[in-house]
Amino acid sequence: MVPIVGFTLLCLCCWASFYFILCFFNRHRSYEWNCRLVTLVHGMVAICITAYIGYVDGPWPFSEPGTKNTPLQISALVISLGYFLFDMAWCLYFHTEGLVMLAHHTMTILGIIMTLWLGESGIESCAVLFGSEITNPLLQTRWFLKQTGRYETPLGDAVDVLFVLLFVVMRIFVGGTMLYCELISPRPLFLIKCGGVAMYALSWAFMVDIVGFVMRRGKRWHQERDQRRRAAAKKD
Repeated sequence: MVPIVGFTLLCLCCWASFYFILCFFNRHRSYEWNCRLVTLVHGMVAICITAYIGYVDGPWPFSEPGTKNTPLQISALVISLGYFLFDMAWCLYFHTEGLVMLAHHTMTILGIIMTLWLGESGIESCAVLFGSEITNPLLQTRWFLKQTGRYETPLGDAVDVLFVLLFVVMRIFVGGTMLYCELISPRPLFLIKCGGVAMYALSWAFMVDIVGFVMRRGKRWHQERDQRRRAAAKKD
């Protein structure tokens, strides 16, 4: 565990250094802008590494949960652990996130630490990381579009629709399938299974917020359509 702890601290320092470098060269932007750039980069890195692990390096998480961690799985988890430690500290310092997001970060950090400590179920953790981060670039793009005044455009609508679809498919349906495979398999430890249930329950907590967002967004689209119809009728 000593090398893993050292690697984690190194990754934490790298993510923090990347943030401070962005703040220095991008000083005309806000602290949150630069932090979200770090988040975007981590999301893309995590997606690429965990996708390779799941689809190429293996094993397949749906059929072989509870297997011993591989060096690549450990590396992916440590890189993300360093990022989440940085982001958790940033969120607590600037008070930018609510309880649900802080709970997500806390559970993710504890889940990764538990997986590294036990030395097994790394493939499931990488799969969960992939499913969690696959929507991250869209979420950050949505925020950047808002900040630059481009959110109320067809591009903003496309980002919202794609985000909701990806979240429902990956976090609810695919995540639910993987949790089922985890629970019925005799290999994963009971503690790992409890962590999987907790993470899936958290996905549903996010889902409640997303349903509310979809209803508000749909109402706005309906109002805009009615306004366009009335404007067209006046012209006629």
